[in-house]
Amino acid sequence: MTWLQSYIANWNWWEAVGWLGQLMFFSRFLVQWIVSEKQGRSVIPFHFWTLSIAGSLLLLIYVTQRNAVPLIVGQAVGIFIYVRNVVLLKREACPRPAGPGDVKKDV
Repeated sequence: MTWLQSYIANWNWWEAVGWLGQLMFFSRFLVQWIVSEKQGRSVIPFHFWTLSIAGSLLLLIYVTQRNAVPLIVGQAVGIFIYVRNVVLLKREACPRPAGPGDVKKDV
């Protein structure tokens, strides 16, 4: 039996979770490439980060089920970084109103 036949024979829904997570994680690079080509410069769009979070969560679920500790740690740390980037982008898009302690700068 070849490795492919063995893999297919042992296929289960966890494999589907792993492949879906990997597909989402990979698609973020396609999104980044397409947006950068359209703008003629390197750009990391918001959807890069949302695909990173979704793909990493699915992969984290998958590798947790597989007890792959190095991959669990890698995905967990990555999720934190991706979420932080989304928070920073949201903050940049919606700046908070000036408060009483804020100093106005004249330009």
